[in-house]
Amino acid sequence: MNRMSKIEPQQVRAESFERCRILFADQLNLARGKYVPMSEAHKGHARMCVGTYAVTYDRQLVAAPGGGLLTGLPDMELTFDPAALRPSWETNTQIALGNLRFQGEPFALCGRSALARAIEAWRARGLDPMIGIELEAYIFQRGPDGEWVPYETPGAFVYGTGPFADPAGLIEDIWATAAACGIPIESINAEYDAPQFELTLRFADAMKAADDAFLFRQMAREVLYKRGYLLSFLPKPFAEKAGSGLHFNLSFTKADGANAFADDVASDTLSDTMKGCIAGMLQHHEALSAIMAPTVNSYARLQPASLSGYWANWGIDHRSVTVRVSAETGSAARIEHRLADCAASPYFAMAALLQAALLGLENEYPLPPQELNDGLETINTDRHTPYDLTAALDALEADTVLGAAVGQELIDNFIAIKREEIRIVSEKSEDEQLAYYLHYI
Repeated sequence: MNRMSKIEPQQVRAESFERCRILFADQLNLARGKYVPMSEAHKGHARMCVGTYAVTYDRQLVAAPGGGLLTGLPDMELTFDPAALRPSWETNTQIALGNLRFQGEPFALCGRSALARAIEAWRARGLDPMIGIELEAYIFQRGPDGEWVPYETPGAFVYGTGPFADPAGLIEDIWATAAACGIPIESINAEYDAPQFELTLRFADAMKAADDAFLFRQMAREVLYKRGYLLSFLPKPFAEKAGSGLHFNLSFTKADGANAFADDVASDTLSDTMKGCIAGMLQHHEALSAIMAPTVNSYARLQPASLSGYWANWGIDHRSVTVRVSAETGSAARIEHRLADCAASPYFAMAALLQAALLGLENEYPLPPQELNDGLETINTDRHTPYDLTAALDALEADTVLGAAVGQELIDNFIAIKREEIRIVSEKSEDEQLAYYLHYI
């Protein structure tokens, strides 16, 4: 027996290679990609099949526009900067994030490219979008029969911290790994229901914020899964518990570095920029729900009196509205959009949100009166998110103005995939629906 045969396989894996994990988020917010040796990563590109945009979660093929099913499933190319690789949570691994191209041109279905276009449209007006992201999720552990059951947190309460909220120290693992990967956390705490947590990332320019959110979600899920737990960002995993959302905190930096919203609340007169943003978000509320709440399960969360972004309303420091204007001023001034959940691609969702806001400013949409009621039993509007994903997709299809701004082929592909998903899920029981989504979201 030679000496190499005595070395454990795990030891060989840990010591003998370095690799690059090339990743992108598709329209389902799945972390698609591949591993390549570092000797290949310097090329700055990798080829993959365009058919990743022609499948549902359970890999049902769909003849969706741009997905290539009827044209031979050709290749697309993910391009990235080899000098901008990010540290990974996996041993001897770095991560590449980039944009997709097809036949030498930017790929119309690439959510990251759609976000880049939205950012550039705002920069053309002298404003740089800045976004802070709040994610909510539940933690599961294995039950006596191997099934997923809620993580036992007997002393958890809203804004809870420490071992009563997290007896296994799972949040410590997430925090330490995020720090090692250069993903800046602003705060983590137990949320309203146990075992639910709010995980807030530090604000950054819109593209970095989306990259950080995409990587953080994947990292946190993988780190806990290796410990035997499942971190689920599913919007409504428990009928009797609160839903989990994804909140976008939006501001703009001017050329002089100042926050464009700095004086809005303090002056009691909202700027034209803030008014236009809010008006655009509300004008396109129903269509945005399809992109931001993109699963059948999402509409179990979007209900009246749920603090979830159901109503097409806005208010100042009011958590029962969809568009909340923070009471903070100066550099912390911002708009908080509360409709989305973490099934949404942060790239696609942020692109749509920024484009809706820009449409409101450019088209001078009228700003509805602010919500001064409780927003729970008394509301100043009758407009709200559609009742289900089918109706939301219909609203998105009908909103051709938003579709053109975001990218019509991207919208059309998304609608086709999601309509097939609805067909699949409609044949399942409630428990089977949850099982269909749970390991992906």
